[in-house]
Amino acid sequence: MNEPMHNPIRPIVPDDIPALKNVIEATDMFPSEMLDDIIAGFFNDKDSDEIWLTYEMADDNLDGKSDAMAVAYCRPEEMTDRTWNLLLIAVHPDCQGGGIGAALMSYIENYLTTRNQRVLIVETSGTDALARTREFYRLCQYDQESRIRDFYEDGDDKITFRKALQD
Repeated sequence: MNEPMHNPIRPIVPDDIPALKNVIEATDMFPSEMLDDIIAGFFNDKDSDEIWLTYEMADDNLDGKSDAMAVAYCRPEEMTDRTWNLLLIAVHPDCQGGGIGAALMSYIENYLTTRNQRVLIVETSGTDALARTREFYRLCQYDQESRIRDFYEDGDDKITFRKALQD
């Protein structure tokens, strides 16, 4: 008998938070304690348009702990016509380079496309430390649209990437 395939991408649940904090700490995205405030609206507002996803590794143990190894968060951009902003994507360093980030991006793009959304943007830093991140977006077929010099601080530009979701 065939076992059903495990779909590794799913919406985040509260039990994922400790594992996702580990992902955020391991990738040095921002202080992980900020995650509670950032995600609170998603859990508390049933009408939230936010998308919070995780990539859960298939796990044979039954310890009840989340095996969430990645996180992605996007929301509609205010005062726009069907434009979305990917505000966070992080894959635990132990799992990077295996296609998890690309799978999350593809999932989000497909989800938004089927709902007739137009554009997905991603903003990141222009520092050398995030050169690999910028290359990841290029490999995912995003075009660099803008650079705002010294946006985050002196010497740290904001780079915006864009992808049209409709032909």
